[in-house]
Amino acid sequence: MAKELLMGNEAIARGALEAGCRVATAYPGTPSSEILYTLSGWAQEGLLYAEWSSNEKVALEVAAGAAYAGARSLVAMKQVGLNVAADPLMSLAYMGVKGGMVIVVADDPGPHSSQNEQDTRAFGRFAQLPVLDPTTVEEAKEMTRAAFTLSEELGLPVILRPTTRICHATAAVEIQEPEKPQGKPYFEKDPSWVILPAVAIVKHQRLIRLQNEMRERFADSQFNEITGSGTLGIVASGVGYAYTKEVLERLELTEKIKLCKVGTSYPLPPKLMAEFFRGLEKVLVIEEGSPVLEEQVIEAAWDEGAKFELLGKRTGAVPIAGEFNVDLVGKIIAQFAGVEGNFGSKRSMPPQLPVRPPVLCAGCPHRGSFYAFKRAARGMDAVFSGDIGCYTLGAAKPLSAMDTCLCMGGSITVGSGLAIADPDRPHVAFIGDSTFFHTGINGLLNAVYNNTNLTIVILDNRTTAMTGHQPHPGLGTRADGVQGPQIDIISLVKAAGVKFVREVDPYDFKASVEVAKEAMAFEGPSVVVMKRECVVIAKKQAPLVVDPDLCTNCQVCIKQLGCPAMYIEDGIKIGHNCNGCNLCAQICPQKAIREAK
Repeated sequence: MAKELLMGNEAIARGALEAGCRVATAYPGTPSSEILYTLSGWAQEGLLYAEWSSNEKVALEVAAGAAYAGARSLVAMKQVGLNVAADPLMSLAYMGVKGGMVIVVADDPGPHSSQNEQDTRAFGRFAQLPVLDPTTVEEAKEMTRAAFTLSEELGLPVILRPTTRICHATAAVEIQEPEKPQGKPYFEKDPSWVILPAVAIVKHQRLIRLQNEMRERFADSQFNEITGSGTLGIVASGVGYAYTKEVLERLELTEKIKLCKVGTSYPLPPKLMAEFFRGLEKVLVIEEGSPVLEEQVIEAAWDEGAKFELLGKRTGAVPIAGEFNVDLVGKIIAQFAGVEGNFGSKRSMPPQLPVRPPVLCAGCPHRGSFYAFKRAARGMDAVFSGDIGCYTLGAAKPLSAMDTCLCMGGSITVGSGLAIADPDRPHVAFIGDSTFFHTGINGLLNAVYNNTNLTIVILDNRTTAMTGHQPHPGLGTRADGVQGPQIDIISLVKAAGVKFVREVDPYDFKASVEVAKEAMAFEGPSVVVMKRECVVIAKKQAPLVVDPDLCTNCQVCIKQLGCPAMYIEDGIKIGHNCNGCNLCAQICPQKAIREAK
């Protein structure tokens, strides 16, 4: 078989293609975004249908509908996206599916680019759905293929839970010919597809009965393995297993410690654990995230009457939060085994990298939007509620234009609550265009319905910038490259009943400030659409320079905008990364900034 060098997310996509997936949906979110990106390329070749959905709930429901008709489907999201999709997920666990359905939820221990580091395995246990936990890029592909088969055999969706290091690692992966989908999907009508209370009671009982079948199946799963021997044992899952295996090899303990690899992290098979527990005096559990595996090990030990000392997150032997690495796992295992190891020593540590805090790009239109509202609100003690996206960086100094940030779409609803509780101050909610389509529309409708005195600023940079510039309904471009109708934000907002609606270019500082003042003075909900294409994908404009003869070094431009293109070196300078937005020139008191000749 041929091999290709694939990123983990590409491997998952390849596994879906090889398994005969017909329908793939997703909402972009790091570290999961490349899965649908890869599948959308094959969609352009007509091998399957792929779509960027407006949010994760929509994505899961579309994939579920396809699976109802017997088509194999995949839906991808990040861990916080599963919160949005939780409503249909919990009911879908009862309803089941006809065609194989795989729910890929990429967890982000650390976290690297998320609001939290929640553990999807806990969600799987909550929903009573099987969860597969890949330890390598190669296994992620094979687990994806196996998940479709398992889903059809159980009649349930199956959760695949890669983590950041699996999603973004690269390895040589065996490539196989895609399976040809069997037959034409056809939805067979049956009253049991309608989840009325009477149906739910029956379906729930079936789901409970299936738990034992899952445990029996997983006992002999190719993704679980016991190696080594001795009185010391380690249970590990996910990328934690890969770290553990490397540490045991470096410490020459591979044959001296009994190691149980768990790829089927829920439900944990008792048969596998009974075999593992034999002869052990002390057990260590290595897993990133919550102690989901550890708690199941405790339950299995109680059921088996096994007696040994158990160490893990609950005892403090393993960190309860944060991302793992080889050095961290090495220290834990060395202490557990009572041996010496140089993990984390100065000799093995890489040099310390300089701190580089994230910042809005030079020329980012959001900088103009934030600064215009800050200037318009001077002396007003305004409150700015924010949202999830690259524009969350508006909270950083010197802009300091974001006082709250909770979750996707939360700026409008949190801002509404603030306006109700603290009505004597102006309240402004910032939200991106993709986020507005994701979960902002409901908040807007709620504000209109309740006549909330709130200014909503939609930062329309014509893309989903933070996760890699995916399209959204406001652009019309589909995942397969086909151009469809664009949803016009202005028309949508007016249709929702908003009386004050304005659109302005955030590069036009004077106009932006005037519109901001009008919007905040309006009684009731007002909407300002700050429209300018993301600077990363826009055509670069002429860069700017500082005229040293006019500059007085007042530093207003640097101190108030925080643009990464500006620096101080024998006076104020503008670097080669300037994108020519001209905002600094518009606020310079001395008019010392101009286009480069």
